[in-house]
Amino acid sequence: MTEIEILSWARGPGLQIATIVFVAGVVIRILEILLLGRKANLAEAKGGEMSSGLKTMFTRTIPDKTTFKRSSVTIVAGYTFHIAMFIAFFFFAPHILFIKDVFGISWPSLPGAVVDAFAVISIIALVAVLVNRLTNNVMRYLTNFEDLLTWFLTILPLITGYLAFHRIGFTAPTLLATHLLSVELLLVVFPFTKLMHTFTLFLARWYNGAISGYRGVAS
Repeated sequence: MTEIEILSWARGPGLQIATIVFVAGVVIRILEILLLGRKANLAEAKGGEMSSGLKTMFTRTIPDKTTFKRSSVTIVAGYTFHIAMFIAFFFFAPHILFIKDVFGISWPSLPGAVVDAFAVISIIALVAVLVNRLTNNVMRYLTNFEDLLTWFLTILPLITGYLAFHRIGFTAPTLLATHLLSVELLLVVFPFTKLMHTFTLFLARWYNGAISGYRGVAS
């Protein structure tokens, strides 16, 4: 296949397949969690589930002093990565045009240089996360293949996007195709790895808070 054919496949069938796998996988995983249900709690309720669950969703977002002191690198790098990647993805003009083509909605973009800077910040933050994971004895012991795989698949679209933006190394069609394929690969594996925490994080926090609220204890 020529580079144009690869790009056409990545922009067409490849993207469609990846999107179907992503959406179907996420829906199935969430349904699996919800259909598990939970046993009826026969104890007398000592507090409200809903209010405690909602409160926990937000309070757990801000780490306490002890947690921050113990895992400051992970927390700072993690928040930096998520915020920077969010800006790089949702405020880059070509990305907004793509979203407009698919969903029919759009919003103002940021200058390319600003988005580029946030993409670099995302990459640096991810590298810091990996270095900290591999140099911390406890975290290194807990790290498995899936952790390294998800890290690699997460940083790959950022790197290929940076290369495509600056047209480094290859022709524009090849760089764009590589970027699209890296994104599609991430979409395919997303529902079946720890990356699913994107959708289950707040659900889990609400559940933990709801249980604590029912028991009348602080979450």
